[in-house]
Amino acid sequence: MVRRPKREKIIVGVDGSEESVEAVRQAYRLATATGSDVEAWTCWEFPAGYEAYLAMGIDGFAHDAVTALEQTVAKAFDGEPPPGFRTRLVHGAPRTELIEASRNASLLVVGRRGRGGFRSLPLGSVSASCVAHAHCPVLVVHRKDVSRNTNPAPEQP
Repeated sequence: MVRRPKREKIIVGVDGSEESVEAVRQAYRLATATGSDVEAWTCWEFPAGYEAYLAMGIDGFAHDAVTALEQTVAKAFDGEPPPGFRTRLVHGAPRTELIEASRNASLLVVGRRGRGGFRSLPLGSVSASCVAHAHCPVLVVHRKDVSRNTNPAPEQP
């Protein structure tokens, strides 16, 4: 029996921020260049005191996470994601889930700053935790700055 080598996997953390849109783009570029699979993950958890929301019949935290994931991926690819690009909704703390996922990834890609660390954590804490504790290399992506000219005009004599 011939075994095919397992394809490498790149995991990208998504929270709906502009930084995560750019992280999705960079993860896909790297996956295409290296022949890797790519998965965009959005992690969500119930806020503290969720029992009060449940008692009032208010739910929708998972729905909000799905919406953020779908909108981020659509924005990254100007509509539909390319074939083979997968998404995953994960119930759990982003830091914990992404670090655990890094055990089975060749690369973890996250935005430098998100929406308050997936809504409940200080800005930048997810990326900092991933850099410090991941089990694979981590790429931290900054927001694409369209106002910055990357090809400055030559100086005039």
